[in-house]
Amino acid sequence: MIRICLLSLLLAGPVLAVEPDEVLSDPVLEARARDISTGLRCPVCRNETIDDSSAGIARDLRLLVRERLTAGDTDAQAVGFIVDRYGEYVLLSPPARGTTLILWAAGPVLLLTGAGLAAAFLCRRRTEETLTEEERARLDRLLNDDG
Repeated sequence: MIRICLLSLLLAGPVLAVEPDEVLSDPVLEARARDISTGLRCPVCRNETIDDSSAGIARDLRLLVRERLTAGDTDAQAVGFIVDRYGEYVLLSPPARGTTLILWAAGPVLLLTGAGLAAAFLCRRRTEETLTEEERARLDRLLNDDG
C-alpha cells in the first residue's frame, strides 16, 4: 500500500495553474510565455509566480502576456508592458537600482553591522579588568567557607 502511495506521488507532476484554454497553439510562443510567466509575481499571492497561481489576476496576466506575444512583442516588451501597469513589484527578481538597491544592500549591511557589534562586545569583554590578588584570595575564602 505504501509503495502505491509513493509511486502515485512520484508520478504526479507539479500541478500548474495554467489552464488548457490559455495555452497557445504555437509551441515556440507558448514556451516564451511560460518563460516570462515564471519571472512574474502574482500581485495578490505571496512569492508565487503567475504561472503557478490560480488567482484571477494571475490568469489575466498570463493571458495578457500571451496576447502581447501574439501581437509581436519581444519578451522584454511584454514584461515592460506589465511592469508599466503593475510596477516593479510583479518582477520576482527586480533590478538592483534606485530604491531596490537599498533593499538589495540592507541584508548584507545589517549582517556586517551585527558581526561588528558582536566582535566589539567580545573584544571589550576580554579587556575588562581582572581581579586583583587580594580580591581573588577573598573570593576563594568565600567560596571555600562552609558556613
